[in-house]
Order: sequence, then C-alpha cells, then structure tokens
Amino acid sequence: MKSILTGLLSAALLSAPALAQTDPPTPRPIAPGEAPVTVTATRNEPTPLEFTADKLARLKVPAGFTIKVMATGLGNARMLHVMPDGGIYLSRRTQGDVWYMKDVNKDGKIEAVERKQVAQNMKLAHGLDVKNNKMYVVGEKTIWVMDMAQDGSLSVPRVFADGFPDAGQHPARDVQWGPDGYLYASFGSTNNDSPTQNPEEATILRISPDGKTREIYARGLRHTIGFGWHPATGVLYGADQGSDWHGDNIPPEEINVIERGKNYGWPFCYGDKVPDPYVNVGNIPGKITKEAYCATTQGSVLNYTAHAAAIGMNYYSGTQFPAEYRNDAFIAYRGSWNRNQPSGYEISRLVFDDQNRPTGIQPFVTGFVFQDGDVWKQFGRVAGVATYTDGSLIFTDDQSGVLYRVLYTGGN
Repeated sequence: MKSILTGLLSAALLSAPALAQTDPPTPRPIAPGEAPVTVTATRNEPTPLEFTADKLARLKVPAGFTIKVMATGLGNARMLHVMPDGGIYLSRRTQGDVWYMKDVNKDGKIEAVERKQVAQNMKLAHGLDVKNNKMYVVGEKTIWVMDMAQDGSLSVPRVFADGFPDAGQHPARDVQWGPDGYLYASFGSTNNDSPTQNPEEATILRISPDGKTREIYARGLRHTIGFGWHPATGVLYGADQGSDWHGDNIPPEEINVIERGKNYGWPFCYGDKVPDPYVNVGNIPGKITKEAYCATTQGSVLNYTAHAAAIGMNYYSGTQFPAEYRNDAFIAYRGSWNRNQPSGYEISRLVFDDQNRPTGIQPFVTGFVFQDGDVWKQFGRVAGVATYTDGSLIFTDDQSGVLYRVLYTGGN
C-alpha cells in the first residue's frame, strides 16, 4: 500500500506543475513612444549672506504684523516642537542633535543661558513629535524615542523603529502622530525623477504604536516633508516638492490630500494628473502611456510656484492673529536653486475657507531673497514653523541659525 501511495503522489507532483512550467510567459508590450522634448533649465543659487540686524528691515509681513528675532547662533536650526509651557525643542540635522530652549525671563528672547543640548549622536536628526511624555525624532534610517523630564531634558535615545530607506538626495524626514494613534513618517526619494528601488522611498509610512510594523500609507510623493491633519476636518494634507531640472515653471509645488493606498504620480505625473514630458516613458509600470498611468493617480488640490521647496508645515492654533487665520497652515518654503527668478525663501499661508477647504497660498513673510544689480542674494533658508504659546508664529532659518517670531499688533 505504501509503495502505491508513493507512486500516486510522485505522479501527481510530476504532472500539473510540469505542464504549468511549459506555459509561455505573458509577453509585455513595448513602451509607447513619445515625441522629443527640450528643456531649458537654469542653475541659480542666490548668493548666501549671514544674517545681521540691519537685514531685519528687509523682511515684509502683512499690515498689523511685526517680525522680531527671538534667538541667534542656533546652528543648523531645522524643525520645532512647542510645549504648552513655552519650552521649544529644536532639531539640528547637520549636528545630529536636539536642543531645548525656553524664554524663562519672558523678555521675548532666548539667550544662550536659556538653551541646552538634550540629545545627540542621531544621524541627520530632523522631524520630531511628542506623545505620552516621550519625544520621537526621525533621522536618516532610524526613529528614536526618548523620555522627557520636566526641565526639558531627554533620556538617552533608544531605537523605536529602524531600517528605513537611505537618504540619498532627500535626507530630511518628518514624523507626526496621527489621530488614529499611529506614527506617520515621510521618506523622500533618493533621486530627482526616476523610479526608486526601495518601495518605501517617496512615501508616507504608517507605523504601529510599538514601532514593530509599518505600511506604505501613500506613495508617489517625491519629498513631502511638511504634513499634518487639519484641526477642524481631520483631513491629512501634505506639501510636496516637485522635480528639479524640468524648467522654470514645471513641475509646480503641490498641496495634496493624503489618503491611504493612493499613488500621487511622481515621477511620471505632477499637479492634477499632468504627465511630465521630461521623464522616460519606458520606466512606467505596465508599459502604458503616461496619460493612462497618470489617470490612475491622485491629483493635487493646490499648486504653488515651481521649485519653492516646501520643507515645513504647521497649522495655526493660536488666538493672537485675526480670526480668519485660525486653522490655516503656515508653510516654510526653503527656496529654489534652479529657477531663473528664485522662488520660495518665504513663509506662506495656506488659506482655508469657511467650509475648511484649501483655497489658495499667500506669501506671509518675504524679503529673504533680493536682487542686487544683476546678482540674486539671500540671507535666510527657512525651515521649521510652529505656533508659539502666546499665539505668535515662530520659524527657523537654518543657514544663519536664527529663530524668528511674528506677532500681531493690529497696527498699534
């Protein structure tokens, strides 16, 4: 009996699989052709200048607002997190550390004695967020967690999650705890406009509360550093950076509604599902036309000037500004380097209407970039932006290490 069963089993194993292996593979179509296109691109990096007190007069804010310097000498000052008691955590990507600052004497300035380094040795430390009295910081390939003390001190960093994609061209990452209790993290592409090998690149990831599991929440996002949930609607918005070297005006910078499982088109599409003429069609999955591929993607809800380079975004949660500012978002546009007339180098306001729908983007703090004869110059690369405890707005310049503060005075 044993030999009969063995023979029947052997015959079964040799029959169906053997036939399946002889079936020819399904042929893949040749990529459709495209007409040639020529791009005119410009490398224009405005000459960097150090901040000096006299340059403050160059900055422009809307009527009724005043801009002041809150701190200087901060180094590569990047992202901010403001605590309810006025303490400010600051990440410094180049130095790989986190500082804690607090205006103890309430004079509107943070002196050297009112700041301290509270974490270090975290490669490319950038985005940071707080939950349950713990600080979470994301670097190149690691998210760390630290216990927080009442005086702002942090415990030695320990790994919360690891093994994320290499930094490549876009080493700035961000993390935000979502309303669903999961940690969301953005990881940009390692290159400019080509498909990436690691599926976690050019994405926003959703990470379990214990850091042990994660999923690709949204993809096709070249570099969405600034993102967050609208305070009134709970809709997740993100500010994405478009590809370089595609001309002065394309692709635009995008504001997207980020939804689970959606593809936002990079590198083949930009804006509202527009095919990018300068990306090789042969790299499209499925070997279909760009138009057909882009039709399956998610389009942007708003666009902004190309190459402005959004790097930070935060919703205004204070009451000092006029009522129409409440729940709008402020975006730090770091500034272009390959546009004939520079874009960005500003803090902009993402405006929402009475139904909490985004309707436009308006410059809010400008003047960091200017033309001196035939030469463009700049004295600020803005980065982190946040609402301060008194309802003013604070933001960083990581070039000169300055922390700025915008207050509403109503013209008084």
